[in-house]
Amino acid sequence: MATKAVTSPGSYSEGSIRVLKGLEPVKQRPGMYTRTDNPLHIIQEVIDNAADEALAGHGKRITVIQHTDGSVTIEDDGRGIPFGLHPEEGVPVVEIVYTRLHAGGKFDKGAGGAYSFSGGLHGVGVSVTNALAKRLEVTVYREGQVATLAFSGGDVIEPVQVRRADLKAGDRKQGTTVRVWPDASYFESAELPKGELVHLLRSKAVLMPGVIVTLTQEKTGDVQTWTYKGGLRDYLMQSLPADPMIPLFEGEHYASANESENFAEGEGAAWCVAFTEEGQVMRESYVNLIPTVAGGTHESGLKDGLFAAVKGFIEMHALAPKGVKLMAEDVFSRASFVLSAKVLDPQFQGQTKERLNSRDALRLVSAFVKPALELWLNQHVEHGKKLAELVIKQAQTRQRAAQKVEKRKSSGVAVLPGKLTDCESTDLLHNELFLVEGDSAGGSAKMGRDKETQAILPLRGKVLNAWEVEKDRLFANNEIHDISVAIGVDPHGKNDEPDLSGLRYGKICILSDADVDGAHIQVLLLTLFFRHFPKLIATGHVYVARPPLFRVDAPARGKKPAAKLYALDEAELHAILDKLRKEGARDGSWSIGRFKGLGEMNAEQLWDTTLNPETRRLLRVAYGDFDVGDTEGAMNKLMGKGEAAARRELMELHGDSIEVDV
Repeated sequence: MATKAVTSPGSYSEGSIRVLKGLEPVKQRPGMYTRTDNPLHIIQEVIDNAADEALAGHGKRITVIQHTDGSVTIEDDGRGIPFGLHPEEGVPVVEIVYTRLHAGGKFDKGAGGAYSFSGGLHGVGVSVTNALAKRLEVTVYREGQVATLAFSGGDVIEPVQVRRADLKAGDRKQGTTVRVWPDASYFESAELPKGELVHLLRSKAVLMPGVIVTLTQEKTGDVQTWTYKGGLRDYLMQSLPADPMIPLFEGEHYASANESENFAEGEGAAWCVAFTEEGQVMRESYVNLIPTVAGGTHESGLKDGLFAAVKGFIEMHALAPKGVKLMAEDVFSRASFVLSAKVLDPQFQGQTKERLNSRDALRLVSAFVKPALELWLNQHVEHGKKLAELVIKQAQTRQRAAQKVEKRKSSGVAVLPGKLTDCESTDLLHNELFLVEGDSAGGSAKMGRDKETQAILPLRGKVLNAWEVEKDRLFANNEIHDISVAIGVDPHGKNDEPDLSGLRYGKICILSDADVDGAHIQVLLLTLFFRHFPKLIATGHVYVARPPLFRVDAPARGKKPAAKLYALDEAELHAILDKLRKEGARDGSWSIGRFKGLGEMNAEQLWDTTLNPETRRLLRVAYGDFDVGDTEGAMNKLMGKGEAAARRELMELHGDSIEVDV
């Protein structure tokens, strides 16, 4: 008798595993690849491709048409997407571009690559547009021929057709035309936000002087055209809500061949900065023409360069009153700017590319902005002194606010632990305490930290498991006593309303080795905070620092100079090595070092990877989706002394399904 396997509802078997192919991942989880509030971002992906052609010097015009049927057409006069057969895949290249994730012309950044500087990195952009469109039509004009094809939901419904170009009939010599009908089922609203679209197109014109950008509304017949010859200055002056107190500081610098030891040839930035005494500030930044609305390391580089130059000017002219300590925010808080950076291989946070994460971008922008502003200030001393007055005023206001908080919490404060290396600032918003595993790592952290805002408390050995320790017995343990006194908050329960006015640090950061012992120390400290300082977690003050496990000394390759790269774990290490191979580095040309612990890092390495707010990886501890009571039950099973049997059962049931979320 034949038998048939029956899979009951909720069962987990071989048949439960589903493999998503092609563009299915995009359709299943569109929010991982694009914004889903409206279709603007998938339209922007096509606009960015047209802008990349102009950025590469192959186009002078971008035209966008909003049709009455809800579709959008984007035209450019660039080189046109190749439509011949791919040498390896045997499929027309234009079809691959629109139907395959991680396919495109922007991976090859070396000599002979199609794009040296571009916003496209993953080869994901327009394939996402295609996947989330009811219909998408592509027309390519290239080498005296015209190629057309059409898709629906990411699938080819009209294969590539090629004919000879007829210029008399309206065909263009070169370029690409894409018409997209977004599928409304993937978006909360099918309407494109007109204001955001206009802002996007206008900014493209600003960042590419001489390029003509046009938006046509088919329904009303309205046509808007932008072309800027004055570039960033004109744009900033039109957008400023108030008149600047000194003339605009503007400039640009791109690395030349003889500067390639530090940066790739052509990398750099253009900027325009205005300082105003009151009102809202206006700030916009771009990387390879991609708007980075959430900022990133290039903005941090501008901030760093401005602060270093202004602070140097104030010190040189002895302008600062006694007792005033300047911080970067004192300079940056009244700065409006437009920043356009060119980075050879930018790393963005997420596919929507709203924030730049490239560590080198901070150094790149700062290195070019600082000397330019130093020269400007010394050529315009009166303007420099006026700017110094504004900065000093901001610092005094900040310090007065911090002193008011200090007076309220000064009475009855316990003597701080002797091994605490405290910071100089009393500003809770900026202050950070690092709980560091081991005295040797604590020594490197003390030398590498920012003395103004970062405090270090070294911990010896493993902290006591405080899960079943009563609150009145906690201070019998020296480490826990020192942690409580240092942070300025007494232990409390989940239902208590503790006094947080004595809190001395806005961020309390757990910093342990990137190994099993380090993870154990991390768990013990998290147990302490969850059990006896739960309000610090609830109010977002507890963090976990992520130090790297590996260092890769990468050789120079192509336009990329030699560099030190860091990886959190083996998966990230393999990704870095794969990237080096793609950039032309041969196997074995790099060296890999594994950090056995934080104590092996020197001060500079620890600052660059773990302490620097602009380049570190810091995770905020939160309760997540679980109820606090459920979390308490799980923690009791993991940390309770009488729960050995429950822990064993847990490991036997789920030990093989543990995943590490990086």
